[in-house]
Amino acid sequence: MSDDPFGVLGLGRDATVEQARQARRRLASLYHPDHGGDPIRMGQINVAFDAVIHLLTQPPPPAPRVVEEAPVVVAATREPRPRYPGVQHDAPSFTIDSLPVDAFEALLVVTSWMGEVLVDDPPYVLEVHLTEPAPCWCRLDLVPDAGSSTVSLTVASVDGTPAPDVELVRDLWVANLNRL
Repeated sequence: MSDDPFGVLGLGRDATVEQARQARRRLASLYHPDHGGDPIRMGQINVAFDAVIHLLTQPPPPAPRVVEEAPVVVAATREPRPRYPGVQHDAPSFTIDSLPVDAFEALLVVTSWMGEVLVDDPPYVLEVHLTEPAPCWCRLDLVPDAGSSTVSLTVASVDGTPAPDVELVRDLWVANLNRL
């Protein structure tokens, strides 16, 4: 017996639902146990008929989405907008090709290279005292974004020293994340 349900019913792949019904009726008149036929063969015909009807009535699958391979971390192109004196905000700053839980863990590892954790609220908020590129306070807000995480940065000065430019801080995060 064929594994192809269309073949079991004697149909081509371009058959219609009505043709499948007619084929089943024709085969049932030959193989149905009520007409002295083979119950096993009739069961195979019924399974094949159900499979053909399912295949013919399902909407076509969506076309495969072609996704170009992208680096794990991509810097954003949006310009930072200062909101308060001495505070720089860059939203969105970059994306990490992981869900927030995994992205948060990666950011914690990179934090150990760049400074120390002040506040962590996994997996969405991380506040850090950075020693590189210069001493500053940095807040990272993670937002889930279609299988990845968008990270927004806020940078502020500490101890009266001017904060480094938010773009410089962003680029350092991106470079260190790409080292992982």
